[in-house]
Order: sequence, then structure tokens, then C-alpha cells
Amino acid sequence: MSEVKAHGVPFDEAMKVWLRVAALSFGGPAGQISVMHRIIVEEKKWIGEQRFLQALNYCTLLPGPEAQQLATYIGWLMHRTAGGLLAGTLFVLPGLVAIMALSWVYVLLGKVTLVQGLFFGLKAAVLVIVIEAVIRVGRRALRNNSMRLLAAAAFVAIFFYGVPFPLIVIAAALIGFIATKFGRSEFQASGHGAGHVGLGDAQSLLGEATPEHARPNLVWTLAIGAIFLTLWLAPVGLLWLLRGPDDVFTQIAVFFSKMAVVTFGGAYAVLAYVAQQAVEQYGWVTAGEMLDGLGLAESTPGPLIMVTQFVGFLGAWRDPGGLPPLLAGTLGGLLTTWVTFVPCFLWIFVGAPYVEALRSNKALSGALAAITAAIVGVILNLAVWFGLQVLFGELRHISLLGATVDVPVLGSANVAAIALAAACAVAVFRFRFGMIPVLLASSMAGIVYALML
Repeated sequence: MSEVKAHGVPFDEAMKVWLRVAALSFGGPAGQISVMHRIIVEEKKWIGEQRFLQALNYCTLLPGPEAQQLATYIGWLMHRTAGGLLAGTLFVLPGLVAIMALSWVYVLLGKVTLVQGLFFGLKAAVLVIVIEAVIRVGRRALRNNSMRLLAAAAFVAIFFYGVPFPLIVIAAALIGFIATKFGRSEFQASGHGAGHVGLGDAQSLLGEATPEHARPNLVWTLAIGAIFLTLWLAPVGLLWLLRGPDDVFTQIAVFFSKMAVVTFGGAYAVLAYVAQQAVEQYGWVTAGEMLDGLGLAESTPGPLIMVTQFVGFLGAWRDPGGLPPLLAGTLGGLLTTWVTFVPCFLWIFVGAPYVEALRSNKALSGALAAITAAIVGVILNLAVWFGLQVLFGELRHISLLGATVDVPVLGSANVAAIALAAACAVAVFRFRFGMIPVLLASSMAGIVYALML
């Protein structure tokens, strides 16, 4: 396939590049986007800085994992639909295999002392990693007091009053759009911190011009949209008809399909929604298991949202519906991944041509920047929720200014978890250790602690 080229890049060379990106994609969306920027923009010079940021801001606006969608977007720009499928699929594949294997280990050996200690350590490290994500994204996104105020308002709305996340996103987008439309500068020139000065679009292999295949084409949009809608929703409809709405596989398909539509703002925002629904409404996992799954996703390559595969696996494993539990869990995990990621390709292939046509629209950029600011508040909500679950064994409800809030019972504090989380925080914030060493060290400490007990 080396003769198939786009902008001087052979398709087989592109495959090698995307395999490399996938293999290095640890650490959640911020780390994955940084890896992609370094390889695609700085090293390979496929696209320029502004085009990268425009694509990233669009993917941030979409429901689902922005890093995987960004890979799909860039692959589509360079090598049409085949390139988008290649980049997006390779970005997911390593995580799918790793999480599936670890899910089997989890249910087969989860009661073993070594495994319990491993996950105890992972939880403490994951808590610090999420806090570090709040700080990292906040530093890059919250450039002025208006954006900081918007982030704070988003946190108060979702943590204290349970405002649905889609409403927060819509409100933030309107604020950013209207403010920029009327000449305000607070929400202009946003990005995830990949850099504001760098390779110009004109100096990249793609160049400044919009490729012919990336221009809006209504017939193509309708055709590709119909194909991916069928791939996405046909399995959901068949499960509903054949197994009924109360079957666990139908519930998994419907819930994660709904998640693919309503969970805007990237992986951390998605996890806040999934954690609450999967734990509190469906009972597929416990809060502790949700943290275990996040630890697995943080320590394996691929999108952080692969934790949803772990959730689907456990949900079907617990309620196998007449199937062997391990087979049911495997099918539940694969079904979750399918309905989570097929829509991601749909959003890119249908919407990206129109985003390319709006690259210079300042009001749209303002809306995207405001959404990014609101996401900081949502990630903070996730960090607080995880912190309460990891560090305290008991919570109680109190009423405060018309809101119902969970507060920790101080006597239920887990001293070992607090000490380990504090050590991870020192390693990350004081000594600047990377995520993987911290995860490994914390896991080992957890194993030692479990063996001592």
C-alpha cells in the first residue's frame, strides 16, 4: 500500500506513525494529546499549529474521548476516510486488548491478597493523577478571571446542585459565543496547551488550503452518516428486539449509546457521568471497582474512556443472562467499546468538513474556549468525588443552600490510603515523577501493605 499517498505521506508510513502514537498513549487525554502534537506537528510536520488547535477544539466540543477523535480527524485530513478509520482504530486497539485481559484477571484473581493490594495502591495514585489533571488543564485553559469564574460556576452547578452536564456545556458555549461575537476577548485563542507558537500551517505537509475531500459535500455527508448510524444503532435495536429492554446487554447498549451522545468534554467529564450512573443507578460496579477500572485505564495505552469497557465487562459478568459469566463479560465489554467508539467516527466524518470551513470563525472558537473552561470545573468535581470514595469509608448527606451534599465522616478516614495518596502527591508535584513510575510505585506499596495486613 506504499503507493497510496496523501501530501507525500505513504499510507503504510502513516500506519507506522499511528501505531507509535497508540503505543505511547498513556496518561489520559492531556498526555495523549501532547504525544500526538509532538509526533504529528513537531516531528512529522503533517499539519500546522493552528490546524491542530482548531481540530482539537472541535473534538473537545464533541461527546466522547477527544484524543481518539483528534487522531481520527488528523488521519482523515491526511488520508481521507481510510486514514481516519486507521488512526482512530489503532488508537483504541491496544487499550481494548489490555483492558480485556486485565478484566479477566480482575474477576478471576480479585480476591487474592496481591491483587487487592495492587488495586489499593492504584486508587491512591489515580486520585493524585486526576487532581494533577485539574491543575494542568486549568493552567492552560483558565487564562483570565472570566474563565476561572466560569470553571467555578460549572463545579458548583454539577457538584452541589447536580445540574446535568450537557446543560453546563450548552450554557458555557453560549457564553463564549455571545461574548466573542460582541467583541470580548476573554474566550479567544484557546487550546489545550499544545502551544500557541509553532509550525505554521503553510509550512506543514498539508499546507494552508483545505483538501478537496475535506470540503463540505452534502451527498457524501448523508451517505457516510447513514453507514455509521447503521453500524452504531443496528446492534442496539437487535438486542432490544431479541432480548428485551430489561436485559443487561440491552441496558449496556442503550446506556453507552446515550453516553456517546450526551457526555461532552472528553474522558474526565465522561467518567464523572458514567461513575454516577453505573454505580448508583445500574449497580454494575461499586465505587471502588470504578476506581480500579480507572487505574487500569490510566496504566495502559489508549483512551482513558476504555474504563467503560471494564464497566460493561463487570455489568454483564454479574448478570450473564444464561451465558457463562466470563463469556458474558467479554461480550459486554466488546459491546460497550463498539457503541462508545463507532459514534466517534460518525461525529468526525460528518462534522469535520464543516469545521474546516469555519476555521476562521472567532465566535465558534470563543464557544469552544468557554467549554474548555467549564470542563475544568467538571474534572474538579470528578477529583472530589474520587477523593471522598478513596479516602473515607463513610459519607453522610447534608443540606446546604438548597443542595444535598455528601460530606465525609472523619472517623471513617482510611489512614493508609491518605498516607499513600500524600506520598503520590509529593512524588508528582514536588519531584515531578511521571505517571507510570508513580502508578507502579503506588501499586507496589499497596501490595506490601496488603501482605503486612
